[in-house]
Amino acid sequence: MSIPHSGERIPPAATWLQGLDERIQMCDVDRFVDLLYRPVIEDLDIPSVVTPWHRYFCDLNRSPEDVDANSVEGAANEPSHRRGFIWQITTKGQKLLDQPISREVFQKIVTEHFEPFHEQVRSQYKSFFEKGFTQVYHLDAHSMPSVGTKEHRDPGERRADAVVSDFNGVSCSKHFKDLVVQSFTNAGLTIKENWPYVGGRITETYGKPKLGQNCIQVELNRALYMDEETKQLLPEKAKQLQLVVQKAVMQIHAAIATEPRRAGKPF
Repeated sequence: MSIPHSGERIPPAATWLQGLDERIQMCDVDRFVDLLYRPVIEDLDIPSVVTPWHRYFCDLNRSPEDVDANSVEGAANEPSHRRGFIWQITTKGQKLLDQPISREVFQKIVTEHFEPFHEQVRSQYKSFFEKGFTQVYHLDAHSMPSVGTKEHRDPGERRADAVVSDFNGVSCSKHFKDLVVQSFTNAGLTIKENWPYVGGRITETYGKPKLGQNCIQVELNRALYMDEETKQLLPEKAKQLQLVVQKAVMQIHAAIATEPRRAGKPF
């Protein structure tokens, strides 16, 4: 399991993000997603990669190539990546970056924050394959606003409880996708597939079912567990969602565990 967007730490090098109002700073963080999955991760001893770092200065679900001349000095891309590797605006249109960052700072971010996270993910896959497993099942966990904004593909649309994305059938086997959808449905959530999210760079990069790498993205509706205006946790609702998540992941885990050894543990 990977959780790339729940981190809230901002390093000193990201000077442009220092001192922001909390509501702006937390606008697009998948806040508390690590908390929602933690009980089931610990109960089932599921290998996981979780970052402490904020997505605005280093979006781990993007590629370092997803920058433009407005975000990084000397970038070859024309302005087109306002919410790319380096976020320039929030999904509510609030400005985050006044001028492009230097190549030196950019490279420091890639080396010190992006690469270590993805090295951990690659290591998990490598570990399973070295143990003789031929199939790895990887859940990439996120959260989403309850209603799409003008920066989304679905402005004004009220969203389902969860969105399950497999890059429109590319990043994992149909069997695994159906299992994830059914498990979260059985746990009590309404599900939408591949809308408004089809997946990110993580599902695109690691989802190679022909090579035994099955990667799927799950977005949980933030209204289920937090006050979306203040970005604060709603404890009772969060506890309930923890149980829902636990039920869903346990069902996924149990189904995979009954397969021949080639399947391995879910990641």
